[in-house]
Amino acid sequence: MRAAVTTVVAAALCAVLAPAPATAAPVPLPASVPESPRAATSEAQWIDAGTVVWKVAATPGSRPELGYGDGGHERLRLAPGRLTAAQAARFPHLKEYPAFTVDVRDRARARTALRGPVTAVQRAADGTVLATTGVQISGVLDDLYSARATKASLGPVFAGGRPTLSVWAPTARTVSLELGDGAEARTVPMRRDDASGVWSVRGPASWAGEPYRYAVTVWAPSVGRTVTNQVTDPYSTALTTDSARSLLVDLADPRLAPAGWSTLRKPAAVPLRDAQIQELHIRDFSVADRTSRHPGGYLAFTDTGSAGMRHLRTLAASGTSYVHLLPAFDIGTIPERKSEQAVPACDLGVHAPDSQEQQACVARTAARDAYNWGYDPLHYTVPEGSYASGAEGTARTVEFRRMVQSLNATGLRTVMDVVYNHTVASGQDEKSVLDRIVPGYYQRLLADGTVATSTCCANTAPENAMMGKLVVDSVVTWAKQYKVDGFRFDLMGHHPKANILAVRKALDALTPAKDGVDGRAIVLYGEGWNFGEIADDARFVQATQHNMAGTGIATFSDRARDAVRGGSPFDADPGVQGFASGLYTDPNSSPANGSREEQRARLLHYQDLVKVGLSGSLAGYRFTDTSGRTVRGAEVDYNGAPAGYAATPEDAVAYADAHDNETLYDALAFKLPPSTSAADRSRMQVVALATAALSQGPALSQAGTDLLRSKSLDRNSYDSGDWFNAIHWDCRDGGSGGSGGSGNVSGNGFGRGLPPAADNADKWPYARPLLANPALKPGCSEIDGTSAAYRDLLRIRTTEPEFGLASTAAVQSALSFPLSGRDETPGVITMRLGDLVVVFNATPSARSQRVTELAGRPYALHRVQARGADRTVRSAAYERASGTFTVPARTVAVFDAGR
Repeated sequence: MRAAVTTVVAAALCAVLAPAPATAAPVPLPASVPESPRAATSEAQWIDAGTVVWKVAATPGSRPELGYGDGGHERLRLAPGRLTAAQAARFPHLKEYPAFTVDVRDRARARTALRGPVTAVQRAADGTVLATTGVQISGVLDDLYSARATKASLGPVFAGGRPTLSVWAPTARTVSLELGDGAEARTVPMRRDDASGVWSVRGPASWAGEPYRYAVTVWAPSVGRTVTNQVTDPYSTALTTDSARSLLVDLADPRLAPAGWSTLRKPAAVPLRDAQIQELHIRDFSVADRTSRHPGGYLAFTDTGSAGMRHLRTLAASGTSYVHLLPAFDIGTIPERKSEQAVPACDLGVHAPDSQEQQACVARTAARDAYNWGYDPLHYTVPEGSYASGAEGTARTVEFRRMVQSLNATGLRTVMDVVYNHTVASGQDEKSVLDRIVPGYYQRLLADGTVATSTCCANTAPENAMMGKLVVDSVVTWAKQYKVDGFRFDLMGHHPKANILAVRKALDALTPAKDGVDGRAIVLYGEGWNFGEIADDARFVQATQHNMAGTGIATFSDRARDAVRGGSPFDADPGVQGFASGLYTDPNSSPANGSREEQRARLLHYQDLVKVGLSGSLAGYRFTDTSGRTVRGAEVDYNGAPAGYAATPEDAVAYADAHDNETLYDALAFKLPPSTSAADRSRMQVVALATAALSQGPALSQAGTDLLRSKSLDRNSYDSGDWFNAIHWDCRDGGSGGSGGSGNVSGNGFGRGLPPAADNADKWPYARPLLANPALKPGCSEIDGTSAAYRDLLRIRTTEPEFGLASTAAVQSALSFPLSGRDETPGVITMRLGDLVVVFNATPSARSQRVTELAGRPYALHRVQARGADRTVRSAAYERASGTFTVPARTVAVFDAGR
């Protein structure tokens, strides 16, 4: 079953991550060097100075060799050999390959060979070529250069006011610095360090602020010739507009620091196990907010009186501790000049709520507008220019810092979404940076030498020393220079576990006295999905859910998410129900839900998955499941994998929705019976949110979910523009609607037309009647009530210490499900946590839960809910004599023992 799930997940990720096709032509190739014979593939792999692996059929008398040089006339002799145990451990995916040993007399020429084309050739005794292929060289480059190169300071480094520029380009024939732009540009030679492969040049103080790029003359296997690439610095700290040039900038320059930056006081650090996180896209936050003076940009977070900032302040006061910013590094798919950002040429607000017109108009400008989620990294360590008030110069640096400063002042620490697992392009594409400096090294290659694309973009290879170093160096720069408080790793399972642990080690070494930040307080979490060419530790021990357990670095737990919502995000029929969407207790008409008996059985299993989630997805947590068996979390099935995988509660991030897939409101729109009232929909939203907010360990919620945020049923809004993505903080004001909106559409975003066809057309038959039904569009009372009820839950979660337990043993001692077993009520979970009792009633009727061992104990509705905004939960009752808790329909009630 896991193989099938992996295939679906990978296909879905492709839909999410694939950038729009590049419209620009590839970089022109100069005809300065004669073309070398080119192999169609690169199936040989030179893994260290003395070893080549190649699946080639050996024949009597055949002679393998490596040919190099422009004509391939120079040779390194090879002899049959075998991989050592250490080599097989380093390259497990190659352990069954035939191995060849490089003649010891020839190894001294390896560095020379690598600065041009290298071809593996098998010759017959008479010299006839029997087989030939290109050669992958990342392993040998690490063997020859990484010991010194990984210790080098790359990019711009200032000392005594003078800058030094350094770039790692061991295979380049020459590298020079192009300083300045246009008529003022001049070329400065750079010096190569043969031990490290680093090219460097030191300049005078007057170079500061100059645009620059490198001219790298190098063999490019993707086109089979030597080229001279003009390319920006992969270690850029600043850029000109649209990333045309790097800028020579010292991030320590006080002119780039907002007032008070050096003395910035951060909110108290919150341990990862207690983190309550709001996931937020910078443009979504303010682009439709009429009260913001800087819509769509970094500075919107400095508009302290805006509706968005008021809401964030309210959430912070209720217990939210982090704002997780979707990608804010330099993005390769957004024009940075405002004048070049296309706007839909339609009045989107005049069309019917189930019309195709809105999405068609948005699609026509999607590739050229100001919107993208941003999972298209061009430069990893520079803020994105389109969010700045001006993309030229260093405005983006200053404004990003002001954003962090303002969020901190609001009581919120900041998390950056980082995407080191792929690049926006590779090969000779004009948006390829790394691969035009050291071709074939920074991207992960498949057996035939093509670039792996399991991330649905050009995969990187952080298992290679210098890509791994880039990840660590970039994260440290964001932490030190921008005072970022946490990092969320996109597709973290595509990284080696060792690479993510190296990030953790580097951050832990940062101290306030030395670096201005406390690195140990920085939190790390990421997507630990297991798929692609590296699945099941095929090439290295991955940073996956199971492997990261016990490291203090969390992974997203999809187990309870799927149980709460129902089905999976990739179901053909979006009406598959779950615990918080009416399965069995409030069924819809979807045949995908099966018979009544099947629904009941699946709901009870979902309840076990939710219980594992409430424990913090702990592998070792023991409880009675709905069949009456005593099981550990790891023994509960999740699509053929263990539901519980965490070693401690901080290992797993609980969530009911995030930017991927439909918003929670939209998922419930598909799944709840169409006749469900807006008031009941809002109550089920709170039930779903409570399963994450009241779990052990960190919890994340997509910004606006507490306001019933909708994207008009869009399952993949990465390029759907402002119209479908903008957050509406005030339900009474539709805002500007973002680009192309008329501003006359208020509410939560539901009914803005059919979602874009590219990723949603197959769901239109399900979506059309829902969008046309005015009863599904909530009013302000439902929106405001949902937010208030969620904030009450946050207050309980963050003020009751039982929700922040640090170990499996502590959870085992405090947490139980006293009614779990054969007589468990479908649709109701009763949780005991120390002196607290929580009843999750997801059914459409009031339910009484009798816990006999608690009879006589003095329980009462928790003071926060008793005084809170939700009038319905106030009717929850407890009968002391029998130990019976009665909770209204579609309600989560927390009781305490009257402390």
